[in-house]
Amino acid sequence: MNKSSYFFGQSVFGQLISLIDLGKINTIARKHMADHYVKKFDTSDHLISMLFSTFAHCTSLREVAASMLGLKGKMNHFQLKHIPYKSTLSDANKRRSHLVFQDVYYSLLKEYHSIISDSRQSYAWENKLEIIDSSTISLFKDILSCVGRKPINGKRKGGIKVHTQINLQEKVPKLIWFSAATTHDKQFLKHVQLEKGKIAVFDKGYNDYKTFDEFTQNGIFFVTRLKSNASYESVKENDIPSYIDNGVIKDELIRIDVKENGAYLKTIELRKVAYWDDENKRCFEFITNLHGMNAGHIALIYKKRWQIELLFKQLKQNFPLKFFLGDNENAIKIQIWCALIVNLLLTVIQKKIKRKWAFSNLASFCRLHLFNYIHLTKFLENPEKDWLKEYSAQLQLKFSSS
Repeated sequence: MNKSSYFFGQSVFGQLISLIDLGKINTIARKHMADHYVKKFDTSDHLISMLFSTFAHCTSLREVAASMLGLKGKMNHFQLKHIPYKSTLSDANKRRSHLVFQDVYYSLLKEYHSIISDSRQSYAWENKLEIIDSSTISLFKDILSCVGRKPINGKRKGGIKVHTQINLQEKVPKLIWFSAATTHDKQFLKHVQLEKGKIAVFDKGYNDYKTFDEFTQNGIFFVTRLKSNASYESVKENDIPSYIDNGVIKDELIRIDVKENGAYLKTIELRKVAYWDDENKRCFEFITNLHGMNAGHIALIYKKRWQIELLFKQLKQNFPLKFFLGDNENAIKIQIWCALIVNLLLTVIQKKIKRKWAFSNLASFCRLHLFNYIHLTKFLENPEKDWLKEYSAQLQLKFSSS
């Protein structure tokens, strides 16, 4: 067989790491004083080692250290200076703040924002839509308080709740906040990044009328579901034009009392839209401060919230978030940040190539060929090229000999 058209002088892992400006890593390390009193295993070595662990699906520190021993002679391609021992990596995960990895993620998000952002839209409001939700990751021990009753055997696992905000057109988190699994979702609303004119969509677990009033005062819009036990007064029922989605069965103005610690503060007016979902045979009731929008679009905005569920599914299916490499909160957060960094890097690759690759297939390909010397983007554009060339050469040989 002829030499591969895709042979490249840098491994797949090296090409992925090259998407990260290690100069910026050093800047972030200085900001957090992450390399003070560190002789060898600095921030960039730590980051590369943890990214290797994430790409390769390592399930223990011993596996990471043993696997990286085989990288001798290949380290120049991704500037790894020191391969860690098990104890070295364990100490680093415990002592180096997860905020370093947080800043690395946000730095990459800012750098590649134009690539991962999807400018295509069907409605003018789509680029304004900010989706908010959380997902709980169970832990092997009670590091962070978990929800639910205490098991019969008396042993409880901990849980970390990952609160997330994404823009509909970006598909990767723009804001992450960690808490114990027992923390109420609405606490995240204090941390969200919402500008005037943005539309926040979230489930009813985030209902907080005082925050909704603050949103309205600041020109921020929201769509969420009405709680089944909500107390409100119906003020006016709006007409439903014939061109509106047939699923809209009621559109009305309501008044809701805002309270704090049980004390009455004020009354606010919101819009309530009742929508019949024929596919699931159930009625959904939405509340919003979008008074001028098509009622059918209110229901569609909430349906778009499913995008964040797909993100959580993608993260949990493609990255090792069932096996943690440390038994402390800092190590766990580092591993989650590294999964988010890898998710972002693969999203950048996915966006750069014209050929459509399912994210799970792309992640599997990179894991299986992590240290093969294949030009990643060229191969992904036309993976059959070498096979077709070889097959064509064999046919020519066959016909010439006959």
